[in-house]
Amino acid sequence: MSDTAIDTPVTLTDGAVKQLRRILDEQNLSAEHGLRVGVKGGGCSGFSYILGFDVKKENDTSFVSNGLTVFMDKAHGLYLLGIEIDFVDGLDNRGFTFNNPNATDTCGCGTSFSA
Repeated sequence: MSDTAIDTPVTLTDGAVKQLRRILDEQNLSAEHGLRVGVKGGGCSGFSYILGFDVKKENDTSFVSNGLTVFMDKAHGLYLLGIEIDFVDGLDNRGFTFNNPNATDTCGCGTSFSA
């Protein structure tokens, strides 16, 4: 059985991929690196998002979203299934945004949630 998900649990928008590829190029990382998406305890509402480049770990599932390889700890799927990650570059806000259908509450900062 493969550890690659059949359905993509995380969706990366075109804007997010464009910004992530720019960061990937700037950091000059190896082909083994992919985007790590996850959660950790903390933040205003109980959980905060993890987003950064990393290599695959033992408990990870891997998949491709909008042409970018993504790694996610299998245990985090419960909190992240169906999430959409976007990048906004506006006058009031600039950065990655997380549209998480599993979040029961979010914080004003946009990077913290409860489930």
